[in-house]
Amino acid sequence: MNSILSFIQKHKYEFLLFALVQHLFIGIFITDLPSYTQVIWPINMIILGLASIGLFFEKGKLKNRVRNVLLVMVVLLPVFLPLFGKNEGYMFALNLIFSGFFIFIFWEILKFLLRPSYINADVISASACGYMLLIEINTFLFQLCSYGHPDSFKGLNTADPASTYMDFVYFCSITITSIGFGDITPNTHHTKLITSLFGIIGQFYTVVLVGIIISKFSSKPAQS
Repeated sequence: MNSILSFIQKHKYEFLLFALVQHLFIGIFITDLPSYTQVIWPINMIILGLASIGLFFEKGKLKNRVRNVLLVMVVLLPVFLPLFGKNEGYMFALNLIFSGFFIFIFWEILKFLLRPSYINADVISASACGYMLLIEINTFLFQLCSYGHPDSFKGLNTADPASTYMDFVYFCSITITSIGFGDITPNTHHTKLITSLFGIIGQFYTVVLVGIIISKFSSKPAQS
């Protein structure tokens, strides 16, 4: 058991990056959306929850307790999605908790990126994790807006939770990369401003990240 935990700790950022990518983009390989909601998403969240554990080894008790509470909720909530997927209160709570969970992880990633004065595989993986987490956070924040105000976005597929989630992953991805095809658009002043802020944060993260990586390269030789 100790060897497994040690392995997870050593490769925690790689595991988290894999978990985030599969959570966001596994829909590429899914054609049966009901099965995605009933089977794939709960499994995804278990993988993501386990991958996040490595970030909190040797952290304070309070932080681990908060992590554990959020982890239990994000793992259990998708299990009831087939039953309560059309319940607005349930979907609001789910998206709120998921947003908090991903913000919590993003904060830990950000603190790590600012700490070391070297560049290695962990820094590169953590940088990519931060980018994926920005997409995750805003996907669930936008879903909060959508479930609270169904007219928040135009061009959104709201036939089922899986379609809505995948549309928001797509929308957030093309927004943060400044592509912006325009097939899905914010429709209220709230979502327009949130989208604008998200785009600014995404660009700011990229610029700051490039600066951090360059400074780490120039300050010390690369370490493995």
